[in-house]
Amino acid sequence: MQSMQSVSSDKPHEECGVFGIYRRGAGQDVVAATYYGLYALQHRGQESCGMAVNDDGVIIKRRDLGLVNEVFTPQVMAGIPRGNMCIGHVRYATTGTPVRANAQPFVIRHIKGNMALAHNGNLTNSAELRREYELAGGIFHSTSDTEVIAYAITRERLTAPSIEAAVERAMDTLAGAYSLVVMSARKLIAVRDPHGFHPLCIGKLGDSDIIASESCAITAAGGQFVRDVEPGEVVVFDENGCRSLRSHCGGKSGLCVFEYVYFARPDSVLDGASVHRARRNAGKLLAKEHPIEADVVIGVPDSGLDAALGYSQQSGIPYGIGLLKNKYIGRTFIQPDQKLRENTVRIKLNPISDTVAGKRVVLVDDSIVRGTTSRQIVQLLREAGAAEVHFLSSAPMFLYPCYFGTDIDSRDKLIAANHTIPEMEEMLGVDSLGFLSVEGVKQIAEGCKLEFCTGCFSGEYPVPPPKISEKSKFEKRFSES
Repeated sequence: MQSMQSVSSDKPHEECGVFGIYRRGAGQDVVAATYYGLYALQHRGQESCGMAVNDDGVIIKRRDLGLVNEVFTPQVMAGIPRGNMCIGHVRYATTGTPVRANAQPFVIRHIKGNMALAHNGNLTNSAELRREYELAGGIFHSTSDTEVIAYAITRERLTAPSIEAAVERAMDTLAGAYSLVVMSARKLIAVRDPHGFHPLCIGKLGDSDIIASESCAITAAGGQFVRDVEPGEVVVFDENGCRSLRSHCGGKSGLCVFEYVYFARPDSVLDGASVHRARRNAGKLLAKEHPIEADVVIGVPDSGLDAALGYSQQSGIPYGIGLLKNKYIGRTFIQPDQKLRENTVRIKLNPISDTVAGKRVVLVDDSIVRGTTSRQIVQLLREAGAAEVHFLSSAPMFLYPCYFGTDIDSRDKLIAANHTIPEMEEMLGVDSLGFLSVEGVKQIAEGCKLEFCTGCFSGEYPVPPPKISEKSKFEKRFSES
């Protein structure tokens, strides 16, 4: 079988995005709204997607591997019943392999009724909890930690007076990052972990309530942003309206700062701060920390463009379009041979010689993780005639693993964790190399209400790293044991 590779494989990948809508009265098509919301969140996950619809208390799911428009074709959409609640999910695997069984939402049918759940994040105690549940007779159908969360909630529901009470009790056992949408027969619930690692917000669409990972999804569904779910908050939507449970609020927050640097869409506003403005601020701070004599500033499409603009505005060096992105290629595509796998950047990006030929170029990207893509981009600019290339990253150096919902699980392949700046300059083929400082990246999100997690840059995490991080025993071959 041909290998499915990502053209952005040199970037950290967010695990997923979630969406939910509760309709009151008539008029709103919750399935269509969820489709538009998931389409707006496609950047957060391209491996699988799914929906679960509540049709008068009966929960029906549709999920599969693929992009939103590939899974939810017009024929599939026409066959989905229109209920009064719907939740959706787009996924990139960090825990569990990219197989259909791990696609979300998960639907659980137990003695207290039906429940559907979609999750963005990563538990740090998933392995311990799963072992505990398995020793007690628990049976799992996937290798995803989302099913562990579902098990924790349903176990508590056996004695809890309500689904929201079960969620609150389950939060006492869960550690790490989780932004959730939970749907029961009568209620829709938004849940954000006590540190608020990943975003979650609330919107309105007429008389309907919306939950989404980012505000851009609310807008895409035709709704209006209302507010962010606070770290530790549980928000319940039902026929009586909306109410908030805050038993887990008030602790130290730790929003992933990389949401502003790369993960989120630039038109989103996260916890009070514009993503577009944050990226532009990152570029301005880069100009202060790394002043360079140059002729033009260019950005790597798409998430490096705003930072490049900020660098240009602060430094006074003209901004130019130096790299053109192929708009007709997705983040993932089939590459049939090794040579193509080694030259993915040439398929995705083309240099504009008129901008860079004979020029001293400041090249701004959102981050440098493994360095392979960065090296290829620099080579493209050299071939297009750039006299000098000065590479700047609007993120600090990636030095440590992330345990809270990205796929940076080891220091082994992190270029900055294994090489000095001069070594990296030689490896990338640049005239100079610079990274935004850790203190600098903490300042980019103007107006943000939360503190940040910068563990992948500093090694300081809001919660302890997982004790067990090895590959799932169900994903191991005998030769790997």
